Amino acid sequence: MRYFAVFLPMRDEEKSRVYRPDHLTYLQQKLEAGNVFAKGPFVDGTGGLVIYKAESFEQVELMVKQDPYVAYDARGYEIHEWAMSQE
Repeated sequence: MRYFAVFLPMRDEEKSRVYRPDHLTYLQQKLEAGNVFAKGPFVDGTGGLVIYKAESFEQVELMVKQDPYVAYDARGYEIHEWAMSQE
């Protein structure tokens, strides 16, 4: 399993408020399915971060595009494969 850091920069604060419950439900489903390692908003209000677990970049991108925040253009996204350090 590989890890991917997904940045979700703010695009529309109003849409983010509207779709927040759907976004949180979606992430909870992915967490229960074993596809989310960590998640949370940035304290400065500029967006958030989700670290997904998946087999491929394409699998993560599909999950990200299904997130209501992204699907309804409340947030953008940027995906980077992440190598977790044990040091």
